[in-house]
Amino acid sequence: MAKNNNEKMSLEQAGQKGGNKTARNHDKEFYQDIGEKGGETTSKNHDKEFYQDIGQKGGETTSKNHDQEFYEEIGQKGGNSRANNNNQQRNNNNNNS
Repeated sequence: MAKNNNEKMSLEQAGQKGGNKTARNHDKEFYQDIGEKGGETTSKNHDKEFYQDIGQKGGETTSKNHDQEFYEEIGQKGGNSRANNNNQQRNNNNNNS
């Protein structure tokens, strides 16, 4: 890691170093747990309008960064996934009959 002229780490470098150490010391479950806690806290502190707002902003950003081919591809994937789920459900219902 590069150091500044005064041999101190920048804030960014220190954050990177701490993040790398945390990643070495924790597993996937740790990150899932803190993500869940963060999500629960966020939902307690924000209303429906907040989520609509960030969804709108995210959608606008995505549409600026992707072309029609991107949307065709994710639409195809979603359709295939839904069809597979429906087929599995039908098979489960037939097996339970």
